[in-house]
Amino acid sequence: MTITDWPRTAAEPDPETASPAAVSGTPKPVSRTPGIVSDAPESVSETESGTGTKPSPGKLTGTQKWTAGAIVVAALALAGIGLYLSFEHVADFAFTELRFGTLGKGQLFAVGVDTGIMVMIAVDLLMAWLKRPINWIRYPVWLLTAATVVLNAASGAPKDRAWELLDYVAAGAHGVVPVLFIMVVELGRTSIDRVVRPDQAERDSIPWLRWVLAPVATARIFRRMRLWGVTSYPEMIRRDQQLIAYEQWLKRKYDGDLSKATEDELLPMRMAPYGYTVDQALAMPDEQEQAAQEREEDAERRRLDAETRSEVAKAASEAERLRAKGKVEAVRAEVDGQTGQARAHARAQVSAAERAAALEEAALETAVIAEAHAREAEAERKEAQEREAKAEADLRAAELERQAAEKRKEAAEADRIAAAETQAIETQTIAEARKATAEANRRAAETEKDVAETWRATAEANRKKVEEERRQEAALADIARAKQEAAEAEKAAAETRLAAAEVERRAVEVEDAAKLSPRERAVRRVARMILGTAAGVAHQLPLADIQRGLEVSPGTASEYRQEAAELLAGGYRP
Repeated sequence: MTITDWPRTAAEPDPETASPAAVSGTPKPVSRTPGIVSDAPESVSETESGTGTKPSPGKLTGTQKWTAGAIVVAALALAGIGLYLSFEHVADFAFTELRFGTLGKGQLFAVGVDTGIMVMIAVDLLMAWLKRPINWIRYPVWLLTAATVVLNAASGAPKDRAWELLDYVAAGAHGVVPVLFIMVVELGRTSIDRVVRPDQAERDSIPWLRWVLAPVATARIFRRMRLWGVTSYPEMIRRDQQLIAYEQWLKRKYDGDLSKATEDELLPMRMAPYGYTVDQALAMPDEQEQAAQEREEDAERRRLDAETRSEVAKAASEAERLRAKGKVEAVRAEVDGQTGQARAHARAQVSAAERAAALEEAALETAVIAEAHAREAEAERKEAQEREAKAEADLRAAELERQAAEKRKEAAEADRIAAAETQAIETQTIAEARKATAEANRRAAETEKDVAETWRATAEANRKKVEEERRQEAALADIARAKQEAAEAEKAAAETRLAAAEVERRAVEVEDAAKLSPRERAVRRVARMILGTAAGVAHQLPLADIQRGLEVSPGTASEYRQEAAELLAGGYRP
């Protein structure tokens, strides 16, 4: 604070007071000069608009309560009387002279003014009771009360003649009751304030005789007391006495020429209008130098603190940067590991799919070759069976021929014998031989018939065998066709898996290039599973497949499927 700064409050007669250079302190006298005036009560820094902090030390007794109640009743009666006396005059004057138009509007005007006065008085007393007084509210009350007094006096003013003494008395009589009511209200407000704030300092009044004898100097003292919150009149007198004595001493020192005095010596006269005492003004240079030194020390201390904080902040920032870098490296290593793992897993899947496709293709070729070999073996077996059947049929035919030849030989022998016997003796024996020959011929005919029947049965058996072989060949053809179709389906499935593995490999390469996180990779893999196995419908892909393929929990599988559905809805296609 410079020497031209105004102190916040007035000084108090305390020899141990701090100088006015303090930021929020109250300037107090430093002089220890005794006997100038009697001891004055200590002043406080609170003005009339301040608030107390201590409650009343005790409660009212029963008699005090009854007395207070009687006073309130009397004040209300006084207010009612004042309102009654002024209401009709103000309403009539407002109607006739103030051009309110109708008597009802004039009455409303009077009621409004009186109600406003009563409301502001009630608020003033309530806030004083709550130890939160509003000082400015009394001034509108005084102004409105004065207005009602003027309106009442104007309503009784003579219109067609000059004012006489009795007219002035009558006009003054209109203001007696309102003034009494305002005085009672102010008295009640002060009483409430003293009850609820017993420690609140009271402002000394200046004796009326001083106003009469020295009105100008007294007005100056009153102004300084009000401006700087000096509540003690003796303290204010002591300050003036000190200032006058110092000024006389200074004139005596420089032979009446105050222009020779230094700036520091003239400080008491210059700072007196701002509430400083002589001792406080003289102490200001030293106090300002001390304050400046303290400010320099504080500035140096703040600078050092700022440098320390800056170094600490830099060290903390470097440590945080290193920690962040370590975290980034750890995350990068983790991502690289997961990416490598996913890439290796994808390569393993692709390799496994390729090996499976190769094995399936080899198996398919082996099945086709085996089926061809089976067909050849079956054809050879059928051909052998046919040759065996034919040989058996030929053998049976040869046996039948042999038997017929024997029969014919026997018949020929019998004919020869018969002829010989015929030539020898035409006897019964020859007849019997002929009979035997006829019997042999009959048997030969039957044998030929049996041979023919055998040939027919053989032909029928051959026909049935051929039909059976034809049915077996059709069945084998169906089996071979079914095996071929199954092999073709396996081959198509292998090709599909190979294509899926290729798509998976390309997708992994794209994901590696995009540096996706493991979760994003998993979501895209689920999206490809939906496209490959669920025809693009997310809810048709079982969660068990996702759990089995990604080795995750059911909740995570459900989240992956939901995110994959949203990804597909956004246009994702691998």
